[in-house]
Amino acid sequence: MGRKAHHPHRGSLGYSPRKRAASHIPRIRSRVDTGMQESKLLGFCGYKAGATHVTMVDDFPNSLTHNEEITTMATVIETPPIKVCGVRAYGKSAGKLVSLGEVWHKKVEPDLKRTIKTPKEFKGKIEDLKPYLEKSVELRLIICTQPRLTSISKKKPDVMEYSIGGSIEGAYEHAKDMLGKEIGAADIFSEGDYIDAISITKGKGFQDPLTKWGLKHLARKNRKGQRKAGNLGPWHPSAMMWTVPTSGQMGYHQRTENNLRILKIGTKDEEITPKGGFLGYGVVKGDYLLVKGSVPGPRKRLIRLRPALRLNKKTPEGVPQLTYISRESKQSA
Repeated sequence: MGRKAHHPHRGSLGYSPRKRAASHIPRIRSRVDTGMQESKLLGFCGYKAGATHVTMVDDFPNSLTHNEEITTMATVIETPPIKVCGVRAYGKSAGKLVSLGEVWHKKVEPDLKRTIKTPKEFKGKIEDLKPYLEKSVELRLIICTQPRLTSISKKKPDVMEYSIGGSIEGAYEHAKDMLGKEIGAADIFSEGDYIDAISITKGKGFQDPLTKWGLKHLARKNRKGQRKAGNLGPWHPSAMMWTVPTSGQMGYHQRTENNLRILKIGTKDEEITPKGGFLGYGVVKGDYLLVKGSVPGPRKRLIRLRPALRLNKKTPEGVPQLTYISRESKQSA
């Protein structure tokens, strides 16, 4: 008997079902367990501006180019300050998180009514959450972005929640101090930190199985078409299995890029904006993060950031040494 040909599945089923994301705001389902450490916000968000390349000193241990200059790709994320609108306490019931109570700041952003229905008067104070602290397992800040501070032609802010690390008492004191104030990226992260970037990928619409799953193009003489699966399954059981590659939505899925290193946290646009601005984005007006590697999603897409959840112990520590940041025009010749 001849040797069986090795023919693995063309597309990964690890992300199935591949359907459209429910919202352009991605969900964060896990967070870093900080224990009794410092109470602070466990995440931030920004808007993807574009990509460039940098020259830096390779400080990765056991690397063949250790202590030598290397050129690598980097992504620029514009991170305007976020505004803390409210605080919400969560408890556990039947193994699931349930909201125990929430408090909103009296003065909210005028643009917030473009996203949610805001009452004329907010009743309640942060002290109203004290009775819930004994039953609470987590405190979260309700924040909104300020897209007016960026080059995006957008007024509608994005509203989301971020957990507060540390003990419940420390989280309560931190929420009490930050309610109604602004938080910058430099207050959460430092240069050299490792983060996870969560975003919604670029949507590509309804595609055939060959494009979506990378199937083999069938022979020209195949009478039922070439750009399709050759077999949809056996006669018995008389049902098509969910593992059969079929046509459908491609792109606009939530994806997470793990262990991205922050190379630089800046505030001046002339340090990072290339000549002519970023393609399809423009000029970076304010605060930004320069992250090593690529980030999911197209330009102008909301990027949610959190401390690295599965950090490799062999990753280098300390502030990276940048020797050059490309600011050449990204326009094609």
